[in-house]
Amino acid sequence: MKLTTSTGLLLITASLAACASNAPDCEMYAGSDGAASQPAPRLAQQRYRATPEEKMALALPMTPEAVMDPSKAEEAPSSEQFTDYGIRTFVDAKEDNLSTFSIDVDTGSYTIARRKLREGTLPPPSSVRVEEFVNYFRQKYAGPSKGTFVVHSEAVASPFRRGKVVLRVGLQGKRLDHATRKPANLVFLIDTSGSMQSRDKIGLLKRSLSVLVENLSPQDRVSICTYAGSVRKILGPTSAAERGTILRALSRLRAGGSTAMASGIDLAYRLAAAQAGPGVTTRVIVCSDGDANVGASSHEEILKLITAHRKTGITLGTVGFGMGNYKDTMMEQLANRGNGTYGYVDSIEEAQRMFGEDLVSNLETIARDVKLQVAFDPARVRRYRLIGYENRAIHDDDFRRDEVDAGEVGAGHSVTALCELELVPGSEGPIGEVRLRHKPGERLSAADERAVEARFALTSDVARKFSGASQRFQFVTCVAEFAEILRKSPHTRTKLRELTELAESALDRKHDDREHEFLTMVNRALFLAGRSGA
Repeated sequence: MKLTTSTGLLLITASLAACASNAPDCEMYAGSDGAASQPAPRLAQQRYRATPEEKMALALPMTPEAVMDPSKAEEAPSSEQFTDYGIRTFVDAKEDNLSTFSIDVDTGSYTIARRKLREGTLPPPSSVRVEEFVNYFRQKYAGPSKGTFVVHSEAVASPFRRGKVVLRVGLQGKRLDHATRKPANLVFLIDTSGSMQSRDKIGLLKRSLSVLVENLSPQDRVSICTYAGSVRKILGPTSAAERGTILRALSRLRAGGSTAMASGIDLAYRLAAAQAGPGVTTRVIVCSDGDANVGASSHEEILKLITAHRKTGITLGTVGFGMGNYKDTMMEQLANRGNGTYGYVDSIEEAQRMFGEDLVSNLETIARDVKLQVAFDPARVRRYRLIGYENRAIHDDDFRRDEVDAGEVGAGHSVTALCELELVPGSEGPIGEVRLRHKPGERLSAADERAVEARFALTSDVARKFSGASQRFQFVTCVAEFAEILRKSPHTRTKLRELTELAESALDRKHDDREHEFLTMVNRALFLAGRSGA
């Protein structure tokens, strides 16, 4: 029997759910702070039910090679690099009522976790960034009636911790269609060093960029340069109408040699600068596993190099491939310093999403240095914590300092931030307000370096029952809690089995398959946690 990719995911889900139902100790949780130590309310005992087609998969054996021992995940010999940015604590609103941070539309952390779980191991806690899990999913916010952004907010009693409230702050950028976006000048900087010699690296990279080329418009231009022991220009600026020429250049790529990333970055920026100009989106896209061992190879040296080039107005984004020696910190920080976005491709399906479904939002920048400042009303909020965004923190005093770098937002992008609150008993009125500050998407003159600011009132209503929140809010709250569990947050004692039940009930069965994949991931984690005794 031939199985499709989506069917295979469902079959694995069924297998894991079946195994988990027979494993009473398949429950994983972290400790909590004193205020959150009360037991969570018991959730409905509705279990995930496999369809007849899924049950047929139970006959398929799971080999030892398919499921590694997750208890050895952090100890296994590996040169992978992730950074632990810590976990935010609760803040007394009377002492500090401002939560200020740069927005983040990256998604690399989520797809890395998905790959780890598919391969049979729990992701390292330091690889989990909650905001990248949350922002992987579409929120269906209404767009602005005028201007660049609109902010939506919603609040509900937490289904995980008694006495807590979850607040969703959703930022929606104006939408553009494929026909009205600006022409793109794209320079692919491709890592062809020896570390890229595998099907999930150079092989998947070539297939992924082929997907992108097929989705570009004739007015777009593509250049390709590579770096290994030395750097090379493989293809000069070429119209996307000449797809055959671009695809042939990609097909000739071979991996081998050492890694001169810094020299490759210099060459890519030079190629990009030669084609840059008003009315054109100019971007360098680094495709790599993040390794660098020739020339300026240290993390800080390369980041300084990016910072120097950033002043030209050319953005740099990153797309990660492979595992084993993967440098997540390098790839995430390169995109951060380069004013671009960071994604990780774990499958050709992800490439189709990134370079097909989300192409316009990943190419057309509508705002730069976007900062959010949530100002809580101490008469309404006793304590709060921003969930995630640890490496996006900005000092409150820097909110209006326009020289302080922040994140960029593409056309149609939405950004979601979740906060956990303790409200003042008996209080009423708005929870506070959101202050949004940003610069125009394109720098045409010095005046474009001055930011504009807008304010939006937060909701005053709090849904008492989780089922009373919007479906999108319910689902993304489950996504954030899953990330909290995976990174062993001290704020959660939620059990994976309970999370599975709640996520399944919040699933939008008419929505895209991202949500169904998420349920598969939770079931995998439940199974793996049971194997390790976590």
